[in-house]
Amino acid sequence: MTTDLRQPRRRAHAAPPWWFTVPALLLFAFVVLVPSARGVYYAFTDWDGLDPSFAFIGLDNFRAMTDDPDALQAIWHTLLVAVAITVLQNGLGLLLALGVNTAIKSRNFLRVLLFAPAVVAQIVTAYLWRNLLSPDGAVNSLLGVFGIEGRNWLGDPDLALWMIVMVVVWQYAGYSMVIFIAGLQSIPKEIYEAAAIDGSGPVRRFWSVTRPLLAPAITINVMLSIIGGLKLFDQVYGMTGGGPGHATDTISTLIYKDAFTLGEFGYSIALAVVLTAIVAVISAGQYTVLNRNEKAAS
Repeated sequence: MTTDLRQPRRRAHAAPPWWFTVPALLLFAFVVLVPSARGVYYAFTDWDGLDPSFAFIGLDNFRAMTDDPDALQAIWHTLLVAVAITVLQNGLGLLLALGVNTAIKSRNFLRVLLFAPAVVAQIVTAYLWRNLLSPDGAVNSLLGVFGIEGRNWLGDPDLALWMIVMVVVWQYAGYSMVIFIAGLQSIPKEIYEAAAIDGSGPVRRFWSVTRPLLAPAITINVMLSIIGGLKLFDQVYGMTGGGPGHATDTISTLIYKDAFTLGEFGYSIALAVVLTAIVAVISAGQYTVLNRNEKAAS
């Protein structure tokens, strides 16, 4: 008696696996794509967020953006903060990872301690540091003990933005550290031993062995930090509210102010569209470059 195996095989190929994704895709389209498309439409209107009647004004919101010094300043702040956070957070995270990825007995405790700020809510961290950096806060009190005059850290337009960068780096350097540790622990020890036998010193081993093999971890960390920096809102809003004046406004905080303070929903959505475009373009370009470098290093 022979068994025909062709029929079950045909039946298995009758329903492509991607059909199972249709319910999830429909839900995603209903919850994300349709509201996003409708939001983009409002960017070309003068809607105030309340009045059901509004007019289609084309590109007027985007033209007004080019003449708005606050918007241009916010875009510049967003790009500056994103670059500064990416460089400092990943540089510090890598140094911390190299430091605790050793045989020291306290390495597990240090990893937990350094990672701990990343699990605290961003807005809580912002309010905590706002109090610490206030004119009569703990930072100035500590400086006074050593005879150093305190500063109005968040009230000085030249310092406030960098204080926000410092807080973000303090909070998420440990997060980057964990990703780098995972990358370091995936590197075979035999490679380091072979490099040491060849006479390579610590700096040469890092540059020729560690750095290329850490390329995947670097790609992940840089992508996460640059996107987080471009979308930065909670720390800015909690620490300075975008002030003093507009000295620390980013695109995200300006979107909030224009929408919920000034009632210019159409203009704020236009800003959101610009922010989305900036994030998409920078992320895509960055991923292309890092992915090419990662393949070259492998």
